[in-house]
Amino acid sequence: MACSTIMILGLIFFLPIVCQAQACSLKNLSITQNPTGVKVQGKPEWAVTITNTCTCVQLNVILNCQGFQSVEKIDPSILKVTPRGCLVNGGQAVYGDNVKFKYASDKQFAFTPISSQVACS
Repeated sequence: MACSTIMILGLIFFLPIVCQAQACSLKNLSITQNPTGVKVQGKPEWAVTITNTCTCVQLNVILNCQGFQSVEKIDPSILKVTPRGCLVNGGQAVYGDNVKFKYASDKQFAFTPISSQVACS
């Protein structure tokens, strides 16, 4: 009897964690941008921070970046323009530490997440 009670209590406490993990989505990817005040080749520089607010890892994060151009070189291991969109962090986990990069363009570009793979342990 005690084992089944412990098992039921374990499920009650475990179930919210599983449900929360399954609720993770692109909405958990937050992208903020701020001007740095620096000019690169006469264009304003923007600092971008990508944060995953999900309790699970998000891998292979792709941002919509059609038409994106920067006069400032961006490390392709952090943001790589591909035919599908911009691959973030080389496809590696976006979790814990924020992913940051800078670019220089006449105006702020509206990056939006279009796909990712959620991985929960």
